[in-house]
Amino acid sequence: MSTQPPGELTRQLTEFAAQIPAPVASRLAAAFAEVTASGVAPGLAVGEQAPLFSLPDATGHTVSLASRLARGPVVLSFYRGEWCPFCNLELRALQAALPQFTERGAVLIAISPQSPDHSLSIAEKAGLTFDVLSDAHQEVIAAYRVQFTIPADLKDLHLTVFGNDLSAHAANGSWDLPIPATFVIDRAGMIRARHVSADYTTRMDPDEIVAALDSLA
Repeated sequence: MSTQPPGELTRQLTEFAAQIPAPVASRLAAAFAEVTASGVAPGLAVGEQAPLFSLPDATGHTVSLASRLARGPVVLSFYRGEWCPFCNLELRALQAALPQFTERGAVLIAISPQSPDHSLSIAEKAGLTFDVLSDAHQEVIAAYRVQFTIPADLKDLHLTVFGNDLSAHAANGSWDLPIPATFVIDRAGMIRARHVSADYTTRMDPDEIVAALDSLA
């Protein structure tokens, strides 16, 4: 069973976001709204077929979606990188809920635009035992329609306020990122549930994922 109560991830994310200074939070909200309004990264919809892929894991071994679907449903999470504290909270919550996913025959995969070395770093730090894959060229991120380019003001915010050059974290050296997104995919490869939001302080809570997996039965 999960070591976290229902809604615990959402609570943690909300508390962490509340610590962001108001002027910074205002600029972030404007950036989220800009990305959403652009329609550039709406994410694949429920009922669409999930694109197949093969990507390296944290140790360099290739993992394919097809091989994981052969085992059962797949919970697919796109995260921004190990530098993102909200992503780290999410990954740890997913690890805590992994037994519940496994009980339902599901496999968990997390994908970021960072290199396998970075994937290995977060996997070791957070004690992750699921697939943590590297989409260095962001082709899978684009295929799932969750790729976007950091808006100008958000780029300035990262450089001048956070002191974080995101291009140094991306394996392809760009300012492109995935919208944080979670897809629940059935064994036939169809997306049955999803959470896609430009607001990176929100994620699909593990209890919502469990409910989506239960609905597949």
